[in-house]
Amino acid sequence: MNSFASRIIRWQQRHGRHALPWQDTRDPYRIWLSEIMLQQTQVATVIPYFERFVARFPDLAALAAAHEDEVLALWSGLGYYSRARNLHATARRLAAERDGLFPDSPDAIAQLPGIGRSTAAAIAALAFGQPCAILDGNVKRVLARHGGIAGWPGDKKVEAALWQLAESRLPRAAIEPYTQGMMDLGALVCTRSQPACTNCPVAADCVARECGRTAELPTPRPKKALPDRQVQMLMLLDRGELMLEKRPAQGIWGGLWSLPELAPGTDPIRHCRERFGFVALERQELPRFVHSFTHFRLHIRPVRLHLAPRAATPPGQIWLPLADALDAALPAPIRKLVNQLDCP
Repeated sequence: MNSFASRIIRWQQRHGRHALPWQDTRDPYRIWLSEIMLQQTQVATVIPYFERFVARFPDLAALAAAHEDEVLALWSGLGYYSRARNLHATARRLAAERDGLFPDSPDAIAQLPGIGRSTAAAIAALAFGQPCAILDGNVKRVLARHGGIAGWPGDKKVEAALWQLAESRLPRAAIEPYTQGMMDLGALVCTRSQPACTNCPVAADCVARECGRTAELPTPRPKKALPDRQVQMLMLLDRGELMLEKRPAQGIWGGLWSLPELAPGTDPIRHCRERFGFVALERQELPRFVHSFTHFRLHIRPVRLHLAPRAATPPGQIWLPLADALDAALPAPIRKLVNQLDCP
């Protein structure tokens, strides 16, 4: 029987994806950008973000020269904002230390901010032809099923077994179509639910298919109850402008512009006066909603306050007309809230 790798390569050449906007290039900048955007994000979601990003920052030098706020604004809605901050930090580091040249070895690439072993290997393989194994979510699923490896792939022992299997199946040549083929196979055929095994080039010796275990492999992440957090958010309005404040670099929505927050049960009008020195003329509670993160659910209670004309703006805050606020680097749920506002 033909080798596992040769079957993947032939299948990718005939049936894989060839029209993605970051394909048909060896440009490490575009490949790196796509791999970072694709971390924990679906291809269909990434495509418009990628196209807007490279239109504004066509190369590493342009990204390195940008202000972080502009980078975060283009990233707004894509989530996991540390990716954007790390992307920007990497561009600046490479511009300063390597004249904008991207390293070509997976070990060197993995030393850059926000790049782990699998992402580094994908960049090295697709941009530089390095014979590296990757292990993203799609590839883990393909290998777990084909090799019959049980256990949650996030477990260190299971992950080590998957890495060993991934490295043992590398081809001697054509690493680029093989790498892309493994990702394509997991995305298009060996899907999480209802995999199209009859279309799979390696189905003949797939352990999960032979044993009727495709539904149980790979083993799902152990279920864990998400804790709930409560917060009030202030929408402070004055003469058609909204006040935003910069969030700390660390933590959720790090470095983005957002709304002032206060603990549940705190009086918004009193808080507004004591913290900012503003007098509220009108208060309106807006419908509550829930935003889910990976590790918790955030219950948000928006409170809209119309203010008497302000005298000064505290440090760390800005006032923007609503149209300009929507162009700022806002978290997705805050953008939805702002989009619902109407100001005289």
